[in-house]
Amino acid sequence: MKTNKPDLGFWKLWNLSFGFFGVQIAYALQSANISRIFATLGADPHSLSYFWILPPLMGIIVQPIVGVASDRTWNRLGRRLPFLLLGALIAVIVMCLLPNAGSFHMEVAGAMIFGFVALMFLDTSINMAMQPFKMLVGDMVNEKQKGLAYSIQSFLCNAGSLVGYLAPIILTAIGISNVAPKGVVPASVTYSFYIGAAILILCVIYSFATIKEMPPAEYARFHGIDPTKAVKKEKFNLVKLLKEAPSTFWTVGLVQFFCWSAFLFMWTYTNGAIAGSVWGTTDVASPGYQEAGNWVGTLFAVQAIGSVIWAVVIPRFKSLKTAYIVSLLLGAAGFVSTIFFADKYLLFISYFLIGCAWAAMLALPFTILTNSLKGGNMGAYLGLFNGTICLPQIVAAALGGVILNIFGGNQSYMLVTAGLLLVAGSLAVCFIKLSYGEKVIEDVEELV
Repeated sequence: MKTNKPDLGFWKLWNLSFGFFGVQIAYALQSANISRIFATLGADPHSLSYFWILPPLMGIIVQPIVGVASDRTWNRLGRRLPFLLLGALIAVIVMCLLPNAGSFHMEVAGAMIFGFVALMFLDTSINMAMQPFKMLVGDMVNEKQKGLAYSIQSFLCNAGSLVGYLAPIILTAIGISNVAPKGVVPASVTYSFYIGAAILILCVIYSFATIKEMPPAEYARFHGIDPTKAVKKEKFNLVKLLKEAPSTFWTVGLVQFFCWSAFLFMWTYTNGAIAGSVWGTTDVASPGYQEAGNWVGTLFAVQAIGSVIWAVVIPRFKSLKTAYIVSLLLGAAGFVSTIFFADKYLLFISYFLIGCAWAAMLALPFTILTNSLKGGNMGAYLGLFNGTICLPQIVAAALGGVILNIFGGNQSYMLVTAGLLLVAGSLAVCFIKLSYGEKVIEDVEELV
């Protein structure tokens, strides 16, 4: 029989997710700079979206594997933490290599291939390091506190994003060069990746020092699992798991499809959109384009600030679905408004509103889903659920160039398209039916 998980103090909840801060710095550096890096190396703007197929493709492969494997892993390092360690170590190495893709005196094609391979390993490792934190909350936090736990994770995620987005701007302000020879990534970006790698190492050390995962018997007791089967290595049956998935897996997944497609367009086309609309240039070698690249970091930082503030507001809604709908509509308004603003400071309004949608996307889907799951295959389901994040990005990346051609190469219209996708996502929220997979037992003493 299942026993209720105990309430955890604030700092225990904080420690469960603190490592996400370092992982998110790496992810933010990638999100804000990949289009810039590959454009600098010589990629055509119409081809940029194809480079964005790789991140979600690696996620859709890696995260289910990590989920299933960690469900069946028990050793002295823990259950989820060994995968954090492996992912972080690979990420640190690749973060030191990727921004140097244009510095090894290779031809354009060689530099692009080097960058592409480095990006593949970076995405694999970030996905491997990111997934354990989502699973740890599902493993160790009761239903009553999951909303708070994922809100803390959202806060740390956005704090890490803030550091990653602002790093090139801060380094430029203190005198690090923001321009470089043709085909070479500026030092402000390169050093930002180095600093992010160092912080990631420190966060991993902190996680191992402060997190103590449940041993098998205790995990079984809190999740209603037969202790004799807690460590049994059952054969992974993807089809069976998907057939038995709660309805929220699919309905929240539909919302995710629209939301993550929208943000893929933001990450891919913001640099080109504001370089053209605010700086009036599409020349990737021009100082204006590189300045726009730094300003992208500023706008994404504003988005992160908006997300942090809105994350405090979300719990005040009586209905999770209402919070979800309002958040996505605010984000949609932010995306659409970008086409009307030619002043770089007015864009702060747009990206603050986009941050409201981002806050909801980070916290609400996992709160709704993990509440509907039983404990036995928590990691496997969270890994599979990552497909609802990755698949839409793959589709959007594959179609991005086609849609851009329809708009005559005007990247600003790609952000408007993102806004329309969030409107569709808000409508899809209406199909979600909340459910709870782990029934709360009021009288715990009956189980003793």
